[in-house]
Amino acid sequence: MALGRLPDVSVNPELVGRTFPPAQPYLVGREKVREFSRAVFATNPIHLDPEAARAAGYADVVAPPTFAVVVQEATLAQLLAEPDAGIDFSRVVHGEQAFAYDRPIVAGDELTATLTVTSVKTLGGNAMVTARSAVVDATGADVVTATSTLVVRGADA
Repeated sequence: MALGRLPDVSVNPELVGRTFPPAQPYLVGREKVREFSRAVFATNPIHLDPEAARAAGYADVVAPPTFAVVVQEATLAQLLAEPDAGIDFSRVVHGEQAFAYDRPIVAGDELTATLTVTSVKTLGGNAMVTARSAVVDATGADVVTATSTLVVRGADA
């Protein structure tokens, strides 16, 4: 890289404010919750045992908080596949993830996520794309908002 020249980062700044169509509904399965719970070492019985979950006041097993990323994945795939986004997936690193819950995810929920790009910034020759996925249940009630920041490394990074 020549002195004073920033690497080429071609992420489209006009993505900011774009909302993608809702992803296909995701039916939360009990076994998926159990598998995810074991994978992230979530050992609370409410994540694994339907009876323990019911005793705690839930209809079925409760997904660990990070399970929302499973539902969000379909919305991020839409963003990454968008032809005019200018995001080269081979240069993407997951920078940050946050979840804001209105209620826990429970097996049996049918969830739909909709992604909105909230920010595109260039920093140190890299682009940072922040996107918010609003997840609702079958009644349209808010369940969780998952926010991800993807770092798209510049050509010389």
